[in-house]
Order: sequence, then C-alpha cells, then structure tokens
Amino acid sequence: MRGILAAFATIALLIASPAGAQDGNSVGNSISWPQRQVTIVVPFAAGGSADLIGRILQQHLQAKTGVPVVVENKSGAGGSIGAGFVAKAPPDGYTLLIGTVSTNAINAFLYSRLNFDVGRDLQAISLLVRFPNLLFVNPRIPAKTVPELIAYLKSHDGQLNYGSSGLGTSSHLSVVMFELATGTKMTHVPFRSTAEEVNNMIGGQLDLAIDSMTTTWPFAQAGSVRALAVTTPQRAAAAPDLPTIGETLPGYEATGWQGLFAPSGTPRATIDAIAAQLDQIWKSPDVIKALQAVGAEPVTTTPDDFTQYTRTERAKWGEVVKAAGVKLE
Repeated sequence: MRGILAAFATIALLIASPAGAQDGNSVGNSISWPQRQVTIVVPFAAGGSADLIGRILQQHLQAKTGVPVVVENKSGAGGSIGAGFVAKAPPDGYTLLIGTVSTNAINAFLYSRLNFDVGRDLQAISLLVRFPNLLFVNPRIPAKTVPELIAYLKSHDGQLNYGSSGLGTSSHLSVVMFELATGTKMTHVPFRSTAEEVNNMIGGQLDLAIDSMTTTWPFAQAGSVRALAVTTPQRAAAAPDLPTIGETLPGYEATGWQGLFAPSGTPRATIDAIAAQLDQIWKSPDVIKALQAVGAEPVTTTPDDFTQYTRTERAKWGEVVKAAGVKLE
C-alpha cells in the first residue's frame, strides 16, 4: 500500500506544475480549440485511475492553452452515469469523457437499461493509456507458472474460487475469459473493490484473481500474493521477467484501457483539433513520466483508429459477458 501511495504522491507533484508547456490553442488545425472552459467528465469517484488520467489531462491542457479546464466526477452504474451524461451533452467539443473498457466496451452488454447507446452516442477521439492486469494467486496455491496453474485447476476442477472487484467488472470477466480458454471452472466471489479483494486473499479466503497491476503489483512485490502473469499482449515494463498469459494461451488479452470521447455529432474538425492537442500533450516527457509511474502505457491514436478499436473491444467483451451470464439493472 505504501508503494501505491508513494506513486500517487509522485503524480501529484508532476501534475501540479507541468513543465515545458506551450502556449496557444492552435496546432495546425483548421479551427482553434479550445476557446472557453472545457469539462472533462470522469465517470468514477475521485482517487481512481480514470480520475488520475483526467486530472493529468486537465492540468496540462489548461497550462498549454490558458483556457479553464475542470474535472467533474459523475460516478454510478459502473461508469454509465457519467458516460450517459456526456452522451447527452451538446456536441460542441467542450464536454468530454474519460471512457474506459467498462464504460465503452462492457457495460452495453452488462446493463439491461441504459438510456444511451455507447456506439451511437459517443464519438471516439483518442486512446490515452493501456493498463496491464495481473494474474495472481494465494501463496498457498502451489502453482508458480501459468501452465502449472492450469494443471492445478484441472485437477481441482470447481474446487477453487476467484475474486473480483465486482460483478461484470473487467477483473471478473478477465477470469471468465481465462476459464473459457482453459476449460476450467471456479467459484466467483465478488467484492466491492480491488483492495477488499486483495485483503481477502491475504487473509486466506481467496485463491486467485486477475486485477489492475497498478493496485496489485506492490502486494506481489511484498510477497503477500504470488504474481504469475500479465494480461497484455506484451510483457509489462514494470515487470519484464513476468510472462504474459498469451505466452501460454495464444490470443488471450484483457487489457485495461482509457480514452477520450465526445458526444456524437461533434464536428469532425473539432474532434481532429482535440486529438491534435492531446497528441502534443501526451508526448510531453512530464506526462509520460507521470503515467509510467503508475504502470500505465501512454498512447495516442487517430479518431478513426480509436473508433475501430472500441468496436473490436465491444465485440470481444460482449461474447465474454454472454458467456458469464451476467445482467445488471
């Protein structure tokens, strides 16, 4: 836990005084954006990774352009309250969403009553970060590699349990995907947070979990849990000796990601102008350092590439939600 707090303290210092900021709202686009206050909606409570990404963007965009930028936290329904708010906002480029794999890929299949269509009502601007998830086990489980874990699960089919930070979360569905890929079955034990999940594993009540590496890696380093692999296609820079699940199960990927969205109908010239500003900010050494300090991989994309990426992610996670048989009101 001290490692997490230290990382967030470092981020606070880095985002407080962005270095190397450039003045001006034009970056070679046909329009100049922004001209007035920008609101960045974070669809989760303050203190989480989406909030952190939103505030890094807020600080640097405001410093670069001289225009007020505010962050509004609108949490609830797994992020769908905030996403729905932006979906219904004026399509003028001044109300933006920090969208996540949950809000923009999973929730459309998970919640039976959403008052907006995530594919129709939100316009992708750019991917912002990718986060690896960590496959970790209780140290009393003898498996020390992914192949050993699969063999152990098959010899104890249905006898082990796994935790998650809630029904339908990416931590829940990442294990469902793992079960499907390995032909194994475990009992799901949902918790209210990753911290509660890890505490129960440390207390001996939990066997296995897949959850955010940002939060769980310090516990693995301390030996409280045993890390076996990461869920991204490539190994994590923070733990280069730790294999990926895909090295054992080709094609397995459960990457946490966050990106920037605007209401659909926002003029393409405005979308392109926002993407250009974002690309400049995200290439700042201070921003890269701040993001890497919490295990995030900074990345920007074109609006078209991000649109295609979100479509692919929705298709993938839709199948996993269906296999999990989970529906929430």
